[in-house]
Amino acid sequence: MPSIVNEFSAFDAEMMARALSLARKGIYSTTPNPHVGCVLVSPDGNIIAEGFHQKAGDAHAEVNALQKAGTESIGATAYVTLEPCSHQGKTGPCALALIDAKIQKVIIACRDPNPNVNGSGIDMLQEAGIEVSIGLMESTALKINAAFFTRMHLRRPLITVKLAASLDGKTALASGESQWITSKQARTDVQHYRASACAILSGADTVIADNPKLNVRPNELKDTIAEQFSWRDSQPLRVIIDSRNRLSREKYEMFNDGQACLVYNSKTNFSLGTENTGPVRQQQVGTINIDDREYLDLNIVLADLADKGINHLWVEAGAKLSGALFDLDVVDNLVLYQAPKILGSSAKGLTHASAKNSLDEALCGEVISVSKVGPDIKTLIKFSHLNTTGT
Repeated sequence: MPSIVNEFSAFDAEMMARALSLARKGIYSTTPNPHVGCVLVSPDGNIIAEGFHQKAGDAHAEVNALQKAGTESIGATAYVTLEPCSHQGKTGPCALALIDAKIQKVIIACRDPNPNVNGSGIDMLQEAGIEVSIGLMESTALKINAAFFTRMHLRRPLITVKLAASLDGKTALASGESQWITSKQARTDVQHYRASACAILSGADTVIADNPKLNVRPNELKDTIAEQFSWRDSQPLRVIIDSRNRLSREKYEMFNDGQACLVYNSKTNFSLGTENTGPVRQQQVGTINIDDREYLDLNIVLADLADKGINHLWVEAGAKLSGALFDLDVVDNLVLYQAPKILGSSAKGLTHASAKNSLDEALCGEVISVSKVGPDIKTLIKFSHLNTTGT
């Protein structure tokens, strides 16, 4: 089999940059699939066609570009942000489509870690006599699909926790009142994060306290994002942890809007219904004992969500659930909104993460950015778990 050549020109980089820009168009719509872009270039260096993957079940980026190119694809070079697939899923293998279109060369940003692919697409192309190069702008491609890569490598979603607090790190008054500490602008800013997520996780405490819908409000999205989000078939899946079956369908809005909710518990909650075929479903998981109390095993929950194709999990939860995720060291990103308010020592704190005995035990992140949203401050913090992912 021919060896892979990894020598790239400035023109190659320009074309891959275009393909990566196309891939970003799928950030709000491709779940559970990765975001992929493709540019086809003629032997004389002209762009023939471009394509990107819009949503699961529809044509992949390579096929979209090839359909536009027609017979002009013969002898062309394809720039693809992720290794072309080699297996039959809801659509046919993209590697085979490139072969049938008589593409001469394929330049790939990064290998696909999906066990159904993972080099087999490259092998299929090479066996057909197509020249293959891989690794051009790989780090950017990995960042675009950080959530997909996390699920493939760690068998859990990429987890982003959102917290809103006062300057003194409080999320609610001692009475429990918490709406609204941060501004309307901050709550609007949250919408594009929700829109990019495969699922939104919360706990029974938050549902009981706030009766939230935990949905995306398209009218609060920027126009381009609203259009891209509209390509999805549905809202992000709402995932609720209810270990003690405290929730009921009658009392809470999210269970009556027709959009999908998945409630994890240890035994069936008949107040949510007995049929498990509609938009509100329940799933029982095992428990663990912490300080003489039973809690759902979040590692099982996260693995199950990964098996269900959840790449990016956006978390809007109370101090207990968010603290439990930090204790498990599975939080990849934190989005913290802070209002210029002081709530005082009796108010409720950010998380119930376990106490540390020394600063050496502290979970340390990297501040990615600090910005102003309305009157509030937004800080983005990254916690590293994989060298091959980023945001």
